[in-house]
Amino acid sequence: MAPSQLQQADPSVSPQPAKRIYLADLIAGLSIAGLLLPEAVAYSSIANLPPQTGVIALFAGLLCYGLFGSSRFAIVSATSSSAAVLAAATASMANGDIGLRMTLAIGLVMITGLFFLLAGLARMGSVTDFIAKPVLRGFAFGLAIVIILKQFAGVVGVHPEHSDMTRFIPEMLAQAGRWNWISVAVMAAALALLFLFARLRRVPGALLVIVIGVAAGQWLNLQQYGVGLVGSIHLQLAVPTLPVLSRADWLRLGELGFAMGMILYAESYGAIRSFAIKHGDTTAPNRDLLALGASNLLSGLFHGMPVGAGYSATSANEAAGATSSLSGWVAMLVILAIVLTLLPGIALTPEPVLAAIVIHAVSHTLNPMVFRPYFQWRRDRLVVIASVVAVLLLGVLDGLLVSIAISIFMMLRQFSQSTISVLGRLGQSHDFVNIGTHPEAQAVVGIIILRPNEPLFFANAERILSQARRSISAASGLHTVILSLEESPDLDSTSLEGLHDFFSFVSASGLRLLLARLKDPVYDIMKNAVEPAFPAASLSALSVAEAVHLTLADQQMTA
Repeated sequence: MAPSQLQQADPSVSPQPAKRIYLADLIAGLSIAGLLLPEAVAYSSIANLPPQTGVIALFAGLLCYGLFGSSRFAIVSATSSSAAVLAAATASMANGDIGLRMTLAIGLVMITGLFFLLAGLARMGSVTDFIAKPVLRGFAFGLAIVIILKQFAGVVGVHPEHSDMTRFIPEMLAQAGRWNWISVAVMAAALALLFLFARLRRVPGALLVIVIGVAAGQWLNLQQYGVGLVGSIHLQLAVPTLPVLSRADWLRLGELGFAMGMILYAESYGAIRSFAIKHGDTTAPNRDLLALGASNLLSGLFHGMPVGAGYSATSANEAAGATSSLSGWVAMLVILAIVLTLLPGIALTPEPVLAAIVIHAVSHTLNPMVFRPYFQWRRDRLVVIASVVAVLLLGVLDGLLVSIAISIFMMLRQFSQSTISVLGRLGQSHDFVNIGTHPEAQAVVGIIILRPNEPLFFANAERILSQARRSISAASGLHTVILSLEESPDLDSTSLEGLHDFFSFVSASGLRLLLARLKDPVYDIMKNAVEPAFPAASLSALSVAEAVHLTLADQQMTA
């Protein structure tokens, strides 16, 4: 028997790694529990909702993602970005009605969950980078500035009327004479402790700061200096019910839910994918969409906040030594124990301490060095700046919509600049490359080989095929046109109509047309098209080299 087989058969050896794994997950779960609960309460303050909404969201996210999610590191809970978007969205619709605001928040969370579920069932997990990275980073940077300034305004005791920073900051500064500097000192001390504890990865810094804050607040009687407390947290599960809203409100929530889902999924998938790549794990985007949908639906049903896989919580889980999703279950049980025993104590937390936890949580997105590559590469610099400025000038909600619009514009610009390449052979090899970028490549006599550089779809098909017609017209001595559609996984009706016209043009020019590198969906749809628009003899999944060889062989036979 081989040594490896002996080792596997030895019962005293195999349980040991499992014990180490369970111990690592136990330690990680204990560590992140001390971070997640304070952040859940803190993010509810960003959303201007009662503290229990963040706690309910935390339980919903940990439970559902633990059951259905694919990542062993992801921690699904309330996030700062979703909290800020929720606050802006409900404030714009409620017009000061607190009861309506809570109802709208519940509806928005449920709509977001429904969008996730529909996307998962439709297997849209491959659409993971709809929001461009520069746009997302610019939005997150601007959002962090907005969150920090608003938290600071709450700490000093002023409440500007406007949300855009061009008016918010002057209004806040104009009231500088009324600032509560004791609250500022408490916040500064809490921040210093948070950054100090952050150096100790497995120390629950946020929870320790809350304990210290509660003790200091009672000892120094901070309330007499105008320092407010978080207040009582009534963690009572509401009866799951659908919110009663007008049709117009539901339609508006549908628009906002789509935007909320885009931001949450971009943020969540970024965290899930980065740690999967780091550890060589596989990702299951469709499964994660369903898990996020279930998490948000459950959170909304019990009147919680929107949830996603935030980078800071997921990073903390991985840094604490987690090896599986067991750490999330441990964290949930620890948080449940804290809630059942220590929740009244958390209600005595000074508000500046809670603000410090929020500021510390979003501070990692305030590193301007993340923009450095875009300026070095001279790519997307204006996009990054525009995303930051949009949030600061227009506010969180309109800034989010503008950021998504910028991503769509970038995509459309890319497709609108689509071109077609003329291919030539490298020496006597089977490699065919763009003649424009490889002058050493030689065209095949009598054959022009064309390849669209982007997938054909309604916005670019006519433009690309017009370029193809011009390239054919400019060439001489042709007998065959080979069109490689390797970049097109599918075709819409506009592309099919464009190809129909292209077939007619080639046929009218007395040339033979051969389509190469057809994907299965493209081959099937063109094969089923009405003859003679797409003659079956012109359709193939052959490589370009094979299509050229076939064409030359046919020419020799007919010569």
